Amino acid sequence: MHVSGLTQGYGKKTIISDLDLDIDTGVLGLVGPNGAGKTTLLRTLATITPPRVGTIDILGRRVESAKSARLARRQIGFLPQDFGYPPSFTVYDFVRYCAWLREVPSGPAHNETLRIIDRVGLGDRMKSQMKSLSGGMLRRAGIAAALVGSPPLVLLDEPTVGLDPAQRLEFRELLRSLDNTAVVLSTHLVEDVAAICNEVAVMTAGDFTFRGSPDQLSALAAPDAVGDSPLERGYMTALSRRAAGMR
Repeated sequence: MHVSGLTQGYGKKTIISDLDLDIDTGVLGLVGPNGAGKTTLLRTLATITPPRVGTIDILGRRVESAKSARLARRQIGFLPQDFGYPPSFTVYDFVRYCAWLREVPSGPAHNETLRIIDRVGLGDRMKSQMKSLSGGMLRRAGIAAALVGSPPLVLLDEPTVGLDPAQRLEFRELLRSLDNTAVVLSTHLVEDVAAICNEVAVMTAGDFTFRGSPDQLSALAAPDAVGDSPLERGYMTALSRRAAGMR
């Protein structure tokens, strides 16, 4: 994915201004305070909200119309913070429906739905209605819906909210197993970034104050930065760059 000169906002408010971004295979961790523009960026990358200014290319194709956006969505798995679902659908129905929306061929769609439901640990709840699931189970069903059909671009907004520590470890392992996939993971959990991300981008006020490897972010830490780990201290240092007017 290639993003050039992206400007995005709502009403009279500009959230993101003149942002450039290239996303390759691997996991890019997107971190930043609430209101930094992370969710707005993911919704724009998912083609839900057209950019005000700028261009988006997905797998070499420019997204510039409603038709091209529909075609691009076949290649995108997206899990928003709050996702809708028909309450009476079973877990299988929901994930299979998302596979249909992504136009996964009908032949392999059934087995692919079973596979990904099992991978998120919901094999024993496949026939349970969505309305009966706990918060953590709902989150895992959403992860399955984003990953079914192996889309080459996966956008995940706070996917581990509601997961217990063991489930978070399983989620990390699942992301590590994805081949030839570009993943953008928005999270407040620095531990997840350290464990699974090839790159990390610190976002604040609609722009990046840092982009590099987790080790490079750790090395950025100022001697007096607050935090319980080198990565947390590097993150806080990157945030302070914006406060100081630095790029």
